[in-house]
Amino acid sequence: MRTNLDGLKAEIEQYVAKAGMILFYGYSRALDSAPVVRWDCDQYPDYKEFLEVARAAGAKLVVFHQRKLSVDQIEDALEQLEACDLPREEYREFERRLNHLKTYDGKVCAIELSFDYQGRTFLFDLRTEWYKVLSDVLDEIEVFTLGEEDDDTPMGGYFSRN
Repeated sequence: MRTNLDGLKAEIEQYVAKAGMILFYGYSRALDSAPVVRWDCDQYPDYKEFLEVARAAGAKLVVFHQRKLSVDQIEDALEQLEACDLPREEYREFERRLNHLKTYDGKVCAIELSFDYQGRTFLFDLRTEWYKVLSDVLDEIEVFTLGEEDDDTPMGGYFSRN
C-alpha cells in the first residue's frame, strides 16, 4: 500500500486520456443516492484494473476526486478527544497517534474514481494506511463521545400527555 498518493493524479489523467475516456473532477460520490458498488481496493489496489472495467462497460466519463489531509481535521479530532473522559494513558495514546498524523498535512490521503453503469455507481476508493489510521481513531473517539451522552435526558421525539 502506498503511503503517499500525491503523484497518482497525473498518472491517472494520462491513463484515462490514453484509454479514450474523459475525466470529470467532482466531489466524492461515496454517499450518493444511487446504489454504490465498491471495488475491492485491498485485493486490487491498481486503478488501471478499475479503469479497464469502466472502459469495457462502455463508460466514457470517469469522476475523479482526491482528498488531502488538513491539520485542521486533526485539530478537530484533538478537540473531540478533550471532551472524552478517558484514562490518562489512553488519552495520551490517542493524542500521540493524532499528533503523528500531522506530518501528513497537505498530502493526498484518498483517491476516488467512479463511473455509472445500469443505474449503479461503481466506486474505486483508494486510501493510504495512515488515513485509515485516522479514520479508525476518529471512529473510536466518536464511540467514546456517544457513550458519554447524558442518560437522564428524555428520549427525543416522545412526549407524555399526562
